[in-house]
Amino acid sequence: MEKMNHAFERVKILVGMEVDDDQNVAAPPDDGPFSFMDDFNRDCTLSTKQRFYGFAICLAAGLTCTLLSMLVFFNPIKFGITFTFGNLLALGSTAFLIGPKRQVTMMLDPVRIYATAIYLASIIIALFCALYVRNKLLTLLAIMLEFGALIWYSLSYIPFARSMVSKIMVSCFDTEF
Repeated sequence: MEKMNHAFERVKILVGMEVDDDQNVAAPPDDGPFSFMDDFNRDCTLSTKQRFYGFAICLAAGLTCTLLSMLVFFNPIKFGITFTFGNLLALGSTAFLIGPKRQVTMMLDPVRIYATAIYLASIIIALFCALYVRNKLLTLLAIMLEFGALIWYSLSYIPFARSMVSKIMVSCFDTEF
């Protein structure tokens, strides 16, 4: 019965509901890989209104950074930094809606693990090229890779979108007549 109560408490935390402190539910020993995230989610519960405000503010800031990056497009280093920061803010905004643990779980889902890895690697490459290498051509190429990875990652959340885009691209670039 205690395990069922603890599981119900975790579900409440995952969907953002307030957990009653007077229930005195004994937690099993924390030996799972997400024990830190469980504690973090338990300590940082937000109301639905707070979650929506956090999502809206973070998404608006991300979109603003992304749009402002267009003003410095001809300086690829500044462009790479602001574009990448905007992408990270926009990506983090969904953690307000579904929670950080579920966000990470969804990103590591077998359907989108490769898209996530490529997207995160392209962010790191873009920041590396902009901050450390300071090469305008490499930074611009890394930003193009990041943009493509962002589109591919976003398509992983739409059922059959990636297979449809793949078929369209193959049919457009097919050289056989």
